[in-house]
Amino acid sequence: MNSNFARFLHAFSTRRLLCAGVLASAQLGTLGSTSAQTAQTAEQYPTKPIKIVVGFAPGGGSDFIARIVAQKLTGKLGQTVYVENRPGAGGNLGAEVALKSAGDGYTLFLAATSYTVNANLYSLPFDPVKDITAVARLASGPFVIATNPGTQIKSLKELVERAKKEPGKLTYASSGSGSITHIATEYFLSVAGVEALHIPYKGTSPALTDTISGTVQFMFGTVASTVPHVKSGKLVGLAITTKDRLNALPALPTVIESGYPGFDVAVWHGLIGPKGIPKDIVAKLNKFTLEALSDPATAEQLATDGLTPAKDSPEEFSQLIEAEVKRWGELVKARGITLK
Repeated sequence: MNSNFARFLHAFSTRRLLCAGVLASAQLGTLGSTSAQTAQTAEQYPTKPIKIVVGFAPGGGSDFIARIVAQKLTGKLGQTVYVENRPGAGGNLGAEVALKSAGDGYTLFLAATSYTVNANLYSLPFDPVKDITAVARLASGPFVIATNPGTQIKSLKELVERAKKEPGKLTYASSGSGSITHIATEYFLSVAGVEALHIPYKGTSPALTDTISGTVQFMFGTVASTVPHVKSGKLVGLAITTKDRLNALPALPTVIESGYPGFDVAVWHGLIGPKGIPKDIVAKLNKFTLEALSDPATAEQLATDGLTPAKDSPEEFSQLIEAEVKRWGELVKARGITLK
């Protein structure tokens, strides 16, 4: 009986060892296969269509840029790159959809300057800095500070002098509370040490309409929406918010030239993705994106919106996002800015 039991234990132990060996071999084989597949995917990427999520409705500035880049990348990558519009919550809905996708390089998000503002105004279900992979900044451009001719204000210096003489009486329009035009204006008021009354609108168009009519006195407008009215005389251009002058209005000084050293606020757009996209895939996307942006035809298309192609590496773009989140966070806190 004892002898039989001993033989049983020996046989049972042997089978367990054999099974464990087979299982271990299978697991190692699977891991090896997965590693090889990952390496192969990185080398051959892309093997299927790539989606660029835009957090705004079709027809806007972000959508315009995303479609230009998608078209160019389709030709360069040999796979369809398409745009999916997911508007809502100031762009946050689209950001959440994209950033909670797999980190494989097949879902990207078209981030704009407002992305770094939203990080300080909304309770987000993701970390806007740590939960992303920066891919490439695409383009940037200035705001045009413009006023209604009826104010008789013809320079930024005169605007500030009026604001100092009549504290809180000057009004400015924005495309909404917490919008980048709201934030950019508050930033300038902070730097200049003056106050003005904020009048938020539901979008750029009504804000622009009321500035032209004289219902409000001034606004920070995008190049595409504002320059035509400055050229026609319906608005008076006061300054450009970036460090370089604007080709479309070469006589208009920058805010820096108007007496505020270091003031540089740009409207920018770029591609980001979920955390964890392999570095070689990011490098490939960045390389082809920058090549697409260096095409004179692309630069010409972007110029119609007052934008200049960017040349950032993924690391440089990541640093920009982090710095902007910090800058606007400090401003939001200091000025008590809310979405109301």
